[in-house]
Amino acid sequence: MPKIVDREQYRKELLGKCFDLFAQKGYSAITMREIAQGLNVSTGTLYHYFPSKQALFEQLLEEISQQDVALALAELGGKKTLPEAMAALARYLIKNEDYFIKWTYIWVDFCQHQDSEQIKISGALKRANQRYQQAACDFLGIEDPVLASFVLSFVNGLILEKLWGDETICFTEQCALLGKMLAAYLQINRG
Repeated sequence: MPKIVDREQYRKELLGKCFDLFAQKGYSAITMREIAQGLNVSTGTLYHYFPSKQALFEQLLEEISQQDVALALAELGGKKTLPEAMAALARYLIKNEDYFIKWTYIWVDFCQHQDSEQIKISGALKRANQRYQQAACDFLGIEDPVLASFVLSFVNGLILEKLWGDETICFTEQCALLGKMLAAYLQINRG
């Protein structure tokens, strides 16, 4: 009797294993053949689920951004004050620092090897950015997408500094400073 395979579940399992492969070798350096070998599947099976390395990466981006948002909001939600929220954000960044550095490296490597016009029109990148922006709004209890983008840029900058080896960056101090800046900004714009 033939084996019954849940194609969607199998595709997600393959994607889940791809993160580490991209993190180890980088988007640009790894080939579909190497990905297939790393997943212990045939190249044909890999192409059956993902027509190209870019399509595989974009599907990985979709999955990761959905997971990131769900996990972050579950862990960070429910903070009553801005200082509590910023302290929780710092703990979350510290706890997941290695993951965020790897994911940032993969994302930068992907973007570096794409045409800038492709990046602008990529639906997957737009959707991921919108997810992260909405999560920032939800986390902070705001509706201002510009402020949410600022907060995301700030956090991404901290992670990039860590990626580049800057050991002087302290997530706790930086998030506390961000909290003070946000409090002042919100007070000025509400008053």
